[in-house]
Amino acid sequence: MFYLRWLLSRSVRQATEFHRQAHRLLNAQRDLLSEKAARELSAAIADLKSATRSGASAENLKQSMNRLEDVANTWLKPYPHAGIRENIEVFLVAGAVAIAFRTFFLQPMAIPSGSAQPTFYGIVHEDFRNRPELKFPTFPKSWKRYMWDGESYYHVTAEEDGPLQVLDEKPTRFFLFFKKQRLKVGGKTHTVWSPPDDLLTRARLQEGQPLRKGEDIMKLKVVSGDHLFIDRMTYNFRQPRRGETIVFLSQDIPKLIQDTHYIKRLVALGNETVRIGNDRHLIVNGRRLDAATPGFEHVYGFTGEARVDDYSGHANGLVAARARRPGLAELFPEETSEFKVRSNHYLTMGDNTLNSYDSRDWGDFPREKTIGRSCLVFWPITQRFGWGSQ
Repeated sequence: MFYLRWLLSRSVRQATEFHRQAHRLLNAQRDLLSEKAARELSAAIADLKSATRSGASAENLKQSMNRLEDVANTWLKPYPHAGIRENIEVFLVAGAVAIAFRTFFLQPMAIPSGSAQPTFYGIVHEDFRNRPELKFPTFPKSWKRYMWDGESYYHVTAEEDGPLQVLDEKPTRFFLFFKKQRLKVGGKTHTVWSPPDDLLTRARLQEGQPLRKGEDIMKLKVVSGDHLFIDRMTYNFRQPRRGETIVFLSQDIPKLIQDTHYIKRLVALGNETVRIGNDRHLIVNGRRLDAATPGFEHVYGFTGEARVDDYSGHANGLVAARARRPGLAELFPEETSEFKVRSNHYLTMGDNTLNSYDSRDWGDFPREKTIGRSCLVFWPITQRFGWGSQ
């Protein structure tokens, strides 16, 4: 009955919250209060709590709250800058909840490279310096495209003659959330705001290259990689399954960039033997995987020759060399090459088989490095948005 009254009566809700707050303050100051003060506060709190539970009228609840307020004002010690203190407390609690949610439930992740394409896209760019007729969108249209499609535009024109000077090899922080990177031509400094990673490489810029006034230093369109949530809960209750796209930590795994996250498709489990046929299908313990294998419906739904940024199965070294990607699969140079996955280890491969650095080169890794599986793409808003991309 109490919970029903709590839902239906505003007075009951106010009284309940009031005695809870008073009890919290009493506990916080108990070591500072005299025995008499603690006793009177406890009695007033108990009286209000009893009134909320016993079905007292709104008028009686108001009287009990007034008595508790009088006792609290008499004995509780006021905090200096109470408003600031309360705001800081709310901020810390919200931060703790966000950290806990990220640690145990859903963790955001940005896809940096194209090894998982076309399942997940990394950062891609186009250089339009040879397209003077092409006009980039102006604000606010460019802002709308960034918020919706993740598209950013960088158009910088030289204002003086002279060689290119790179003042910042990498972006620098401006205040807390903003980044910038500076270039100089002649005596004029050009600032690129919120530059992408590897700006100089993407824009094909080199220190000292000559530029003339009015010439484009860069005319670059960059599309952000997919941002997704990692499901960190499921694997607390079961082991990963073949065909799932998993995320793992690279720390202490040889040949990988350390202390970062990789996302690949799980293809083999501990104690399994793997080969890659010339038909671009995996053979695990003598069983050929195909489009009917859960998780591989798209990977093995290919036709024709292997293509970059397309589902094309999995290429061994021989097939990769024929596709002009030599040295791609060090551990699987031909279809007779076998690899035995160690116990409690996983073997993973990228869906972009001709442009993926994966277990074909660096082997298996311990299963405890796995932190979760791909859950949903939340930005940008493309055909991969939502739960569909797995």
